Amino acid sequence: MVVKILMLVLFFGVMVGVGIYCRKNATDVNGFVLGGRSVGPWLTAFAYGTSYFSAVIFIGYAGQFGWKYGIASTWIGIGNALVGSFLAWAILGRRTRIMTQHLDSATMPEFFGKRFGSKGLKIGASIIVFIFLIPYTASLYNGLSRLFEMAFGIPYIYCIIAMSVLTGIYVIAGGYMATAINDFIQGIIMLFGIIAVIAAVLASKGGFTAALEGLAKVSDPAVSTAPGAFNSFFGPDPLNLLGVVILTSLGTWGLPQMVQKFYAIKHEKDIRKGTVISTGFAIIVAGGCYFLGGFGRLFNVDVESVGFDAIIPTMLSSLPDILIAIVVILVLSASMSTLSSLVIASSSTLTIDLLKGNIIKKMSEKKEVLLIRVFVVVFIAISAFIAIYQTQSQNESVKFIAQLMGVSWGALAGAFLAPFLYGLYWKKTTKLACWVSFIFGAGIMLLNLFFREAFPVILQSPINCGAFAMLAGLIIVPVVSLISPKPEKQFIDDAFACYEKRVPAAQKRSLD
Repeated sequence: MVVKILMLVLFFGVMVGVGIYCRKNATDVNGFVLGGRSVGPWLTAFAYGTSYFSAVIFIGYAGQFGWKYGIASTWIGIGNALVGSFLAWAILGRRTRIMTQHLDSATMPEFFGKRFGSKGLKIGASIIVFIFLIPYTASLYNGLSRLFEMAFGIPYIYCIIAMSVLTGIYVIAGGYMATAINDFIQGIIMLFGIIAVIAAVLASKGGFTAALEGLAKVSDPAVSTAPGAFNSFFGPDPLNLLGVVILTSLGTWGLPQMVQKFYAIKHEKDIRKGTVISTGFAIIVAGGCYFLGGFGRLFNVDVESVGFDAIIPTMLSSLPDILIAIVVILVLSASMSTLSSLVIASSSTLTIDLLKGNIIKKMSEKKEVLLIRVFVVVFIAISAFIAIYQTQSQNESVKFIAQLMGVSWGALAGAFLAPFLYGLYWKKTTKLACWVSFIFGAGIMLLNLFFREAFPVILQSPINCGAFAMLAGLIIVPVVSLISPKPEKQFIDDAFACYEKRVPAAQKRSLD
């Protein structure tokens, strides 16, 4: 216990110290929200990866989908690496950085407002961001509670308070730069931690080969009657597995806290480096988490009584104390990095997109930064309250981490992914198409939350419904754009002019 507490104190001390050190970089809006658009490839790539993977992944998704799909759940991690990281950087990274700087936008709602010349779009997007980031944040706390109760016997409420206060301190003090540096430190912990945990868990079952053999003997007629379904290549239910891969991989393309990382990139070469670093990080962390979860059925877990969120803590409960301490720091690192990204995205959106110029007509930069800091506190407090309330709720539809995250990811990515992607690449994308995508994506997830039984069986899962919302948006936006009034040519040409700007290049990059 002494070792665990000392490691926690050291971890928290470093996080707060970094926040205080970075105060000088958070004196204006550009510095607080985007780190002055001067963040290097390692910090940006790790900030992207640690914001992507949190306790939601490690405790919630890895446990639930490892139990459902066995070793085939590793495909989710592979999809996260290839689609959610590599393709996201390759397709969105450069264009997002160029156009958002050209339009002078610091948030995703501000991008929509300036790209399509619509104040209403900016306000509508900011409301969606604020509403749907809250359940995601609440799910972070829930995942940590299981781990802390297993490792320390600490009541859930104290875990929430400690995490909220400490994250709030370093975000308020140092803004995005403090978050990026802490994300890098936390990412290193995650990389080494997941490798050590996988090795220890497999060793407890006789090694990799013995664990696979044990998994081959597991049968669950309620899931599949095929022998060895849980150690097979595609698992017992490949169709629903595909839905999870789509939601958790393609979804990052439309999440404000993820896309905003591209706003802060410093140089062209940083995009190439960041792509490689981010993809490697995802392969190890996401692939490792889901690979670990795939062996959950080898442990005696009464899922019906304790829920899916107890699977990973049960697998870890027999590890040596030093490894449990590492796991605690690992999951804390993942969750605090994601929480910091979420609160910066939400508080900056409320201030820049909703209050500034609408409710508060004139706002100085100093007051703007102050309000962003105030809303960091408000957002953390609201999500913490919901997390505590959620544990007391008897409504099973919001009990599991994966369901909470599915609603949030599905609504945000379903609303934003298509108009953001087409807005970067296609001049004919219209304002009406954005509105239709916003309403459809957010609306279908709200209907799924409250009227789930009325949906077709395959869409009753918020995971599948979220994946459907994203894919549907990719069809809705171009169709609506083609039949709606075209945007003004001069306005669009001005927006896309940034891509045609001539810049010098080294001859090794360009022969002419």
